[in-house]
Amino acid sequence: MTAALPDPSASAAVLIGTSTYVHLPQLPAVEANVLDLAAMLCDPMVWGLPQAHALTVSEPDNPAALLDPVYEAGGRAEDTLLVYYCGHGLRDSETADLYLSLTGSRDARGYTAVAYTHLRQAILASRARRKVVVLDCCFSGRAARTLAGQDALVSQAGIDGAYVLTASPKDHVALAPDGERHTAFTGELLHVLGRGVPDGPDTLDLETLYREVSGRLSAKNRPLPQRSQENDVGRLPLVRNRAKAARGTTAGPVMDAEVEAAMVSSGLQLARLLRTMGRQRDALPILRMIIQAGALDAEGDSITVHLELAELLTETGQDQQAIEILENAFHLTRKRFGPEAVTVCRRLAELLQSAGNHRQACEVLRHALDNLDRMGRAPGASGEERLR
Repeated sequence: MTAALPDPSASAAVLIGTSTYVHLPQLPAVEANVLDLAAMLCDPMVWGLPQAHALTVSEPDNPAALLDPVYEAGGRAEDTLLVYYCGHGLRDSETADLYLSLTGSRDARGYTAVAYTHLRQAILASRARRKVVVLDCCFSGRAARTLAGQDALVSQAGIDGAYVLTASPKDHVALAPDGERHTAFTGELLHVLGRGVPDGPDTLDLETLYREVSGRLSAKNRPLPQRSQENDVGRLPLVRNRAKAARGTTAGPVMDAEVEAAMVSSGLQLARLLRTMGRQRDALPILRMIIQAGALDAEGDSITVHLELAELLTETGQDQQAIEILENAFHLTRKRFGPEAVTVCRRLAELLQSAGNHRQACEVLRHALDNLDRMGRAPGASGEERLR
């Protein structure tokens, strides 16, 4: 009998990434890590986590920006809480303990970053029965030591166990290969989640994921991950094995662009029809299904569907979920700026301001203005290009 997967509706994931730094080397692969891992966890063939339960935190510039989402997600999660961090790992010059970097962090200055112990406290505060920590950063092996000793998670009342998976042993630099979309560790983790394990069970536990990722990294002579666990939590299933699911399914033709476009168009039309009939809540799952199916292009349809879904969520009083959907759309448009990106920024800023997040609203608008200004100053840009 196959053990049950974590209940997605009672679980949450927080994916934190810092790619841009003032004083440290840039890590451009981090942004793709966070977005692609969030999409993978939301994939119904992997875990099926609702998008509203997969929080992405990009470029945190202060401890609250990094830790508050963990506390919030931990407060909602009852089954599983997964926390992922990717960025520079730092060591304080005095204690040599692990610190997670912020955009303004400085090397050997722990007070400019977030101590791992503070993240640990945020995770301990959650009532989730299972907790998973994934660290893709330099010196992340020190996290295993932090979770051991007198204050180990296993000794805390009401906590069944925790599993910590780290990208590299202490004092070894986690590898971010030049020119690759992902960092070495997260790239292999995404590969295993996306392709599955052909000779594995129907569901994959954390120990299996660890062994598969470690084996792929070893074959490429790259830094090996480490893990620490309590109460054998690593043996509990976490995701579906996509290789097994594919094996039992008859292969069909790959849908071409015309078929995918027709699916998106039909879904949008149906959702809009339901909306005009006052059946907004019936339209919501249709738009969510389109996004989760991945039959979208980042430059057009995807943004349209995200905007439509955000409007419906706002109409039904789900402003926080609307903000999360627009934040996903905002990340999609960051490198392909055009008219649809202006609309996303404007609506996101309006919702953030209504929610009292004035600083974040200003940052979104500043991003839009900076991109418009940069495009307007581009050499040889035509009037049409400046508007787009």
